[in-house]
Amino acid sequence: MEAQEKVGTPMSKSVGRLIRVPEQLINAPDQNGNLKLNGMSVITFCLHTQGRIGSYFLKEHLLLYVKSGSYTVRFRDQKYTLRSNEMVFLHKSIVIEYEKSGEQGSEYLLDYMMFFLNEKTLEDFVKFAELKPIYPVSDMIPVSIIPVNNLITAYIESLKPYFDKPEHINDGLVRVKLMELLFHISDSNERFLYQLLQPSNNDSNGIGKIMEENFTNPVSLHDLAYLSGRSLSTFKRDFQATYDTSPLKWIRNRRLDKAENLLLETKLSVTDICYSVGFENIAHFSKVFKLRFGKSPSEYRQQSRLRDDRVKNRVSTS
Repeated sequence: MEAQEKVGTPMSKSVGRLIRVPEQLINAPDQNGNLKLNGMSVITFCLHTQGRIGSYFLKEHLLLYVKSGSYTVRFRDQKYTLRSNEMVFLHKSIVIEYEKSGEQGSEYLLDYMMFFLNEKTLEDFVKFAELKPIYPVSDMIPVSIIPVNNLITAYIESLKPYFDKPEHINDGLVRVKLMELLFHISDSNERFLYQLLQPSNNDSNGIGKIMEENFTNPVSLHDLAYLSGRSLSTFKRDFQATYDTSPLKWIRNRRLDKAENLLLETKLSVTDICYSVGFENIAHFSKVFKLRFGKSPSEYRQQSRLRDDRVKNRVSTS
């Protein structure tokens, strides 16, 4: 696996609309089956593709296992490329970009599995396995490479029958299989599980930084509070004290500021701008934009261009 490769710019192709996972993947047209249990979802994909790109906001922890093909994930300035029989862990409440492609020699077949885990599931496993922490862990690891041994490979193969008729699989059996996977991972890296249970950020990371990094993402106030290492009530109180406004109003105004800039500086369509700044409904975006700037996005752009043209004409004739 290629890992922790510094990259100066995002993936060269434009990344599509950000989606929340796992919920928006459960009914994806190219998913090949899924198992669901309280606290987890396992989704398997098998498709032919020469390259797809996009971005995810992870609502839960993700273990991504590639059976065949190539799957690249990018988090901030780090890029990780997984190939056949490789696995990576991605922490919840982060945004990743991905690029995935099948293998040329197999008609571009891409086969991979996604295991989504919440913190309750991990806490239950630590109690079930009677693990005792032996490392002082205070750092959050957003992306971790998971060594794949023969036991994990055999485990992946053992899941095949479960996806044939998932509705007939007992929840207790799914839970046992999940515990089995976590046992395999903890055997190869005990420190890893304890790092999963750490909050993704702490108070040393300011609210301002959290907000600037996430205002265009489809995050809830609970997500933002979690990212800041605060309870929801403490997050709201600290935010109000710092910015003298509510988080929701701040996010809306910040998105509108960015939308205004994109209208004036780019040729992106109003619809593309709407989604790229974090709004999920074009009608709502147009409404709040007009309330803020007095004109709809299209009218605002047209008026600005007419004004610029008049200025250029005056300069050229002077």
